[in-house]
This record gives sequence, structure tokens and C-alpha cells, in this order.
Amino acid sequence: MLETSARLLKLLSLLQVRRDWTGPDLAERLRVDVRTVRRDVDKLRNLGYPVNATPGVSGGYQLGPGAELPPLLLDDDEAVAVAVGLRTAANGTVSGIEETSVRALAKLEQVLPSRLRRRVNALQAHTVALPSRGVQVDAGTLTAIAIACRDHQRLRFPYAGREGGTRRHVEPLGLAHTGRRWYLVAWDVDKADWRTFRVDRIEGEPTPGARFTPREPPAEDLASYVSQRVSVAPYQYEARLIMHAPYDVVAARTSYSSVHLERIDDERTLLTVGTSALEGVGPWIAMIGVDFEVEGPEELKQHLRTLSERLLRASGAAGPRPGG
Repeated sequence: MLETSARLLKLLSLLQVRRDWTGPDLAERLRVDVRTVRRDVDKLRNLGYPVNATPGVSGGYQLGPGAELPPLLLDDDEAVAVAVGLRTAANGTVSGIEETSVRALAKLEQVLPSRLRRRVNALQAHTVALPSRGVQVDAGTLTAIAIACRDHQRLRFPYAGREGGTRRHVEPLGLAHTGRRWYLVAWDVDKADWRTFRVDRIEGEPTPGARFTPREPPAEDLASYVSQRVSVAPYQYEARLIMHAPYDVVAARTSYSSVHLERIDDERTLLTVGTSALEGVGPWIAMIGVDFEVEGPEELKQHLRTLSERLLRASGAAGPRPGG
């Protein structure tokens, strides 16, 4: 059994990693009885931590917002990750938090153990961040969405989509970042279907609503799902090409938001790209610099034949132009 001080730290850590805990769940994790959990919760409250309790069968404990920010518990990897994230945010695509991120990073370094401070200092000394070219989003909007995803709360927000301005009512699942843009994956309550929303097109901070029971997600890999939705689904044609190169090689030469990649085996990768004009796919795919074969559609194969004949004629390796 843990000593009281160690047990309080463990209890606080558990309350910080999940929103809701039942008394029996906490008791099992801490290897104590429910009565001891109640006493430990009271001790945390006396230390200034706002631990809320909900009575009843479905009730439990949760760490709520207080008048002041209490200390947070971070393990070594989490502390370094926060430092890295703050450094990135200082030059990132979330507007309005650059200076705040630098101040927070300075505070974090001040209390870091020397072994971790050296890692963070090395990162700062040897990393130069280029100005971001991505679309900036409001930090408050991003935070509000992240909290709603965590707490399973519905959101309402004005959205400037392709069809014009609309009012959306959604059950948020998660956020994905493509390197240039933030996307929200959510169940659209009015359309009764999964939708992907560009966060920079959400106008104003979303309004939280009622809690909901999470649905079965549309895919196990949210990032891959977003890639498919934004790179293929909106377009008239879907070009499928087998790239004769490993997944990592193709990924390094393409954009996550412009193509969808699937690993076939160690030496081949399926690349899917959406387009409104198949004529442009050939020159673009050739510039990736690896051998490939077209899986479909048939119209793309014909465009490539026409293009290859034109290039051969231009190089003098083929006969004269037909009818010339």
C-alpha cells in the first residue's frame, strides 16, 4: 500500500488523465478502500485542488476548474513533450499564443530537473523554426474543440463552407493537423453523417452543449481518415497509383493533405489522389521520382499514353506528329 503522500500524488495524477472516475475505480487503482479514497479527496480539496463529486450509481469524482491553477504532475517524457510543444507553438500555426508560449516555456525550464533541462536547452540551441506558412487558427477555438472532444460535449458553431455560411451542430470526435491546417472530425447531428471541418473556417468560439455517448468512429486511424477526406473525397476523379517505393519514401515526397497513402508491402505504396482534371496527374506524379503503375481509372491511362507520345516526339525519339 502506498504511503499517504505518495497515494495523494497518485490520486492527483489519475484525476488529471481522465475526466470521470468512480470511487471503486480509484480504490482499485490505489489499492485502498472507498472510504480512504473519500478521505484522500478531502485532503486534496484542502490543498486547493477543486475535486468535484457526483452522488449516485453513475456518479464519481472529477478534477474541475478552480479559482487558481494548482500544480500539475508531469512525468519526464510529458515534461519534455510540453517544452517541445511550447517551442513549436511559439512559431506555429495557432495564433495569439506565441508570446504566452515563450513565457510558459521559461517557467517550465526553471523547475525542470537538470537532466531534462539539458534536453530542452539542447533543443532550443540547435533548432531554428522557420516561419509557418500554414493557415492560422484561433487558440481559443482550438482549445474549446479539444475540451469538447475530451468531455464528449456537443458543439454548435457558424461555419463558412463551400456552400456558404451555415450553422453546424456536431458531436466532436477529434482534431487532426496536416502540417498546414487543423481539421475537426465530428458527427453532424443535422445531416446524420460524419463530416470533416476546417477549423480556420469555424467563425468564433464554438458553443458547448449537452453530453453525448460516443459513436463508433469512422476509422481507427483518424489522421489517415482526414487525409482521405481532404485529398480525395471532394474531387470528381479518384486516381489510384501503385508506387514502386516504400511508404516512407513516397510520404517524404508528397503532402499529407494532397494524397492518401496506404502501405502495400515493404517496397510498394498505394497512392490515391483526387483531381478535377486527369490531364494534370501525369506530370505531377512523374515529378515524385519513382516508378509507378496506374490502377485506375482507365481515362488516366489514356492521358498518360498521349502525354508519353508527345514527350517522345519532343525529344526526337519518336516519329512525326500524326497528320503532320
